[in-house]
Amino acid sequence: MRRVLPIAGVAALILTGCTGTTRGNPRPSSESPGQTATPDTADQVPGPGVPKVETPVDLTRFRQSPCDALSESQAGELIGPEVQTRPDLESPAGPACSWNPPDASRPLVRVIFDRAATAGLTSFYKDKGARYALFTPLEPINGYPVVAYGVYDARDTEGVCSVAVGTSDQEVFDVGLTLSQANVGKKDPCDVAREGAIRALTTIRGTS
Repeated sequence: MRRVLPIAGVAALILTGCTGTTRGNPRPSSESPGQTATPDTADQVPGPGVPKVETPVDLTRFRQSPCDALSESQAGELIGPEVQTRPDLESPAGPACSWNPPDASRPLVRVIFDRAATAGLTSFYKDKGARYALFTPLEPINGYPVVAYGVYDARDTEGVCSVAVGTSDQEVFDVGLTLSQANVGKKDPCDVAREGAIRALTTIRGTS
């Protein structure tokens, strides 16, 4: 039985060569016609080492209705047959939805349509080893790149992991997974989170 419980819930710098003999009136150089302006690599997307998303997916609908990312049966395949659905449109990270058993805090799966990562997965790669102690690229899902990440590594101690899926070079969605207490240390929550991402991406691509 599905119950919905509402709750409150990174300009390219163009480097152009200029020459000219008149002070104060620079003009484009005519000596190097083959040269083109190149953007600052710090602002490129995807950034160095970041996989490119060849077929972007539109997330607009799901930012408005994040709980549509997983059906009740899809969520049940991840955390058990009886789930409740909790939308959180005001989440600081972005519109989100959580699924967990009634009257229990775990297991839990949460999908977030990240509003802060405006450089897509490049935002996550930049924070590798700095903000994120846990950062592991995972097997792509139908060509869409995936990384597991965390401020600290809580896989074995707390059974917690988040994965980010690049749906374009500028956008991602996240799936956070918390295992049941009985499965902590026995299952890899990043594997389960990726399974959640597979299901969510199937739903998202099927409706976009």
